Amino acid sequence: MSRSRGAQQVDSLRGFRTPESEPSVPSGLLKAARQSGTLNLTNRNLSEVPTSVYRLNVDTPEEAHRNVSFGASDRWWEQTDLTKLLLASNRLTRLSDDIRLLPALTTLDLHDNQLETLPGALGDLQELQQLRVGHNRLTCLPPEVYSLRNLRSLTLQQNLLDSLPEDLGRLEALTELDVSDNQLTELPSGLGRLSGLQKLHLCRNKLTCLPDSLRKLTNVKLLDCSNNLLSDVPAGVSQMAALEQLYLRHNKLRHLPPLRAPALKELYLGNNQIADVSGERMSGLGALAVLELRDNKIATLPDEVTALGALARLDLTNNDIGVLPAALGLLPELKILLLEGNPLRGIRRDLLTKGTNELLKYLRGRIKEEPDSAGGDVPTAMTLPSQAAVNLHSIKTLKSLVYSDKKAELIPDELFQAAAEHAVTSADLSKNLLSDVPPRLAETRASLMDLNMAFNKLSCCSLVCSLTNLRHLDLRNNQLGDLPSDLNNLSKLHSLVLNCNKFKSFPEVLYDMPSLESVLLGNNQVGDVDPARLLRLVRLSTLDLSNNDLLNVPPQLGLCTTLRCLSLEGNPFRSPRAAIVAKGTDAILEYLRSRIPT
Repeated sequence: MSRSRGAQQVDSLRGFRTPESEPSVPSGLLKAARQSGTLNLTNRNLSEVPTSVYRLNVDTPEEAHRNVSFGASDRWWEQTDLTKLLLASNRLTRLSDDIRLLPALTTLDLHDNQLETLPGALGDLQELQQLRVGHNRLTCLPPEVYSLRNLRSLTLQQNLLDSLPEDLGRLEALTELDVSDNQLTELPSGLGRLSGLQKLHLCRNKLTCLPDSLRKLTNVKLLDCSNNLLSDVPAGVSQMAALEQLYLRHNKLRHLPPLRAPALKELYLGNNQIADVSGERMSGLGALAVLELRDNKIATLPDEVTALGALARLDLTNNDIGVLPAALGLLPELKILLLEGNPLRGIRRDLLTKGTNELLKYLRGRIKEEPDSAGGDVPTAMTLPSQAAVNLHSIKTLKSLVYSDKKAELIPDELFQAAAEHAVTSADLSKNLLSDVPPRLAETRASLMDLNMAFNKLSCCSLVCSLTNLRHLDLRNNQLGDLPSDLNNLSKLHSLVLNCNKFKSFPEVLYDMPSLESVLLGNNQVGDVDPARLLRLVRLSTLDLSNNDLLNVPPQLGLCTTLRCLSLEGNPFRSPRAAIVAKGTDAILEYLRSRIPT
């Protein structure tokens, strides 16, 4: 009996059947890809790409043989050609020539794998616009890649490239090229043929010089040459008319480069050997907003520093500066001046700890006021008691209304009267007990560009909405929980500081203020932010959301590629992990983009 039952269980055709194996890509995912045109196989531990992926648009899908109803959602013959194939963060060691069976691909993401070579069949993907092969083991690219006439973005960071061919210049549609973290010792002159290039990343290589053909890259906005072996910068860089951001950190530069790039806004020269900062070279940097010269050997700054009229941030940390030129105090836009690690003489240590505003005020005080050419009533050293509240020197000469740290609940009327007469451009009313913005501040609306109302007791700030020329607004350490909807009248506002208030969400009105470049919301109670609406802020480069109540960080925030500084520390979210947050903005954004569902 036992033998009889065993015989009944034997499959007599077992030897003729093909063993069934669990597919490495679920059929449901392939089905969805035929409808959407996108297949995301990121982080699936793949050691090779399944044949079913290559033949996605070639073979008749299996469900077509089983399903005879063919409802509207199952019409396999109406499938969409695959345009995006994402294979990042797997264990791929090779890519088959069958990739040519997907000729409609516009995006191919292979970064973070173990690829040592790429197939020449990539040349058949003539619709390809983005090719991402960073974080692999490539020593070169197949020649066929340089025939991709529609390729716009080529990212090759963190490979083993020691050279680039002249054929690179054939990729004339490129707008972004990233070859950072390789072993390049020189660049081909053909690089200059990439006339549409906007972003060029060359950092962390072994470059000793840059080709003069860079001057032809007149559309490049960002050039990163950090962590190389450069001892000089070719004069041709000055002809890069669109250049806005130039990174030259960690090189061997001894002099301030001769730059006259008219659009240059940010110049990073930290960790070099610069000792000479000549005034002549300063004069060509009139549009500069950020200048980083930290960790160099600078002993003196020239008085021509006043030519940097747009400068907002100057980092001189860890140099050999003994004396600061008083002319620094005349820079109208300077908000951050970093001087730690310098052997400064003649400036009290406690003054340095009080921050940039106090230091600049001290420097301005060292500038002798010239006598009034009209010969009329000249202010004397003897001031009447009734005039004590009015700093005429500050208002008349520096166009600055200053009434700070007075613990006052009201601002004297004579202060506003003098400010209106002399068209002040900045007002500092911080560290008082103000519960509202003074109404008479509206009298300065035609000229006022910088307003500091920090460290007061403001619960409402509606009156600032009439100050339509404001560029910088500091409202930190108040009692604000919301912002007025009319704040979007401030169409020129670049910088907004809201740290240490009572905001529970990202203020709605800020989503409608595309002029914003910097928003600081640290130390509030913000619980959410809408990344889709944040994308409207096309100039936003700094966003501080540290020490808030964010329980999760939306992956779509990674699409805000204009961000150069994103602060998320001190929030209760679990993802991204603290280790990723500690790596900085670029690592955070890259991680978030990898988590975007398709």
